[in-house]
Amino acid sequence: MHFFKKEVKDIFVSNDSGVRDNNLPSSLKRKNVYSPIENAPKGGRGLGLKLLQSLRFQRPSKESLKMAMEGKHDPKEEEAVDQLREMLFLDGKLPTKFNDYHTLLRFLRMRNFDIEAAKDAFLKFIKWREDFKTDTISKDFKFEEKEEVKKCYPHGFHGVDRYGRPLYIERIGMVDLNKLLQITTLERFIKYHVSEQEKTSSIRYPSCSIHSKKHIASTTSIFDVGGVGMANFSKPARYLFTEIQKIDSSYYPETLNQLFIINAGSGFKILWKALRAFLEPRTLAKIHVLGHSFVHELREIIDPSNLPTFLGGNCVCSEYGGCLHSDKGPWNDPDTLALLQVISSADETYDNEKESDFAPKNDLLENTKIQALEEALEETKKKIELLEIALESTKVILKDASGRIKDLRS
Repeated sequence: MHFFKKEVKDIFVSNDSGVRDNNLPSSLKRKNVYSPIENAPKGGRGLGLKLLQSLRFQRPSKESLKMAMEGKHDPKEEEAVDQLREMLFLDGKLPTKFNDYHTLLRFLRMRNFDIEAAKDAFLKFIKWREDFKTDTISKDFKFEEKEEVKKCYPHGFHGVDRYGRPLYIERIGMVDLNKLLQITTLERFIKYHVSEQEKTSSIRYPSCSIHSKKHIASTTSIFDVGGVGMANFSKPARYLFTEIQKIDSSYYPETLNQLFIINAGSGFKILWKALRAFLEPRTLAKIHVLGHSFVHELREIIDPSNLPTFLGGNCVCSEYGGCLHSDKGPWNDPDTLALLQVISSADETYDNEKESDFAPKNDLLENTKIQALEEALEETKKKIELLEIALESTKVILKDASGRIKDLRS
């Protein structure tokens, strides 16, 4: 059953001031894909008001809370989400953890708003998580070889694009697969990839949303393929590529904003013809294969401060041993993480209380979530006040110690 066909739109990128920016490279303007999943209907206020209220420990209204956590919804998309939610609930197949607007919307967009197909994809997603033990992977799986792996497979998150999305970079042309397989196994690398996807969903996207004051739910990626050709597409490489692509496409749909493939030479272009066969049209529409003149295109989408020097930016992250070792981004900001913890605690309280009596639009449950968030915010305020008192006491002690040191020296 198709609920509706979403009209295809050109991609637009918002700058930091929130104004729509049409300054996309001409090569991107020619491609038509679904508008980015973060885009809200005109008139949406996004996260700004609510988050500022939270940081000042004011009591938010019910409506501002909804706008903060969800953003403004498209009415047609919301109706489709409600239908999918009802179908899953009636079948007893809707875990509380994934009963949220944006998760269900991703599966609807994945299947062009065919609700039956979206339901089937969602159920496969839940089954895969059970089999892969994804819910506990952050606690159960430790990738101790990560730093050694990065030496022969340079990759990592590094800052955000101009809209506020996480920026992910791989230097595929520098991958030494033989050395990689001496350090780890393909199975462990795939599990590491899933753990990073989980971190992105649960920490990076929410942190970027708080930092940019709008809903963030996708990643901008750059793959440097300089020197890559058919010789690089060995059997282990094919296995790794197809497994990761299958996981990302099936279980983390609509999380790719755009992928820029740079330094594409003649060897890669031959390989690209083979790789395209593994990718779905909705993914291909977001990929832009560039040659060696890519700096201008990247700078239009990403501020130079978030681009490493090897990509035409001005960042080196020398204190971390290089940009791809830094994991630089809002997800490492202590204040952002503290607020995220408050929101997560409120969500957990709310989810536990609604497990036994689910109702998609029950005002009582929404009020419970608001109350839980308010209580968590008040608790955080008390902790901050105690820290401020301790800080003042420490200042007095340090001042006294400084005076004694001066006396001793004299």
